[in-house]
Amino acid sequence: MYQHNFDPANIREQDLEEVARQQEQLEAWLDAAQEDLEKIVGTGERASGQVKASVDLNGQVLDVTYGPRALRLSSHELAEETLAAVSEARADVERQLSDLMRAAMPGYDPAEATAHFERVLNDWQ
Repeated sequence: MYQHNFDPANIREQDLEEVARQQEQLEAWLDAAQEDLEKIVGTGERASGQVKASVDLNGQVLDVTYGPRALRLSSHELAEETLAAVSEARADVERQLSDLMRAAMPGYDPAEATAHFERVLNDWQ
């Protein structure tokens, strides 16, 4: 439903109309889902359990907490653990957003759509 199977070298008017229709559906969903989107908070935690992070939908860090044994880590290890926890939290946001989009628009796979778009751009260049 949301896949474009057209030749980038021979784009037809109906191809553009289909893309525009899908864009309108996506924009309508974004407007309707604004409240749900604002509630998305991603969390990440290192295996040691000593570093936890949370980020919002925009990837902004909301919170980083350290367990009591975190101070036993070297500054380099603590920095790596912190960055990894934030990265996991951002990945969690992406997963939640993809899940919302899949539920709202059956047949749409954000990861596949991005990959397809990148393939089209590469073929076009």
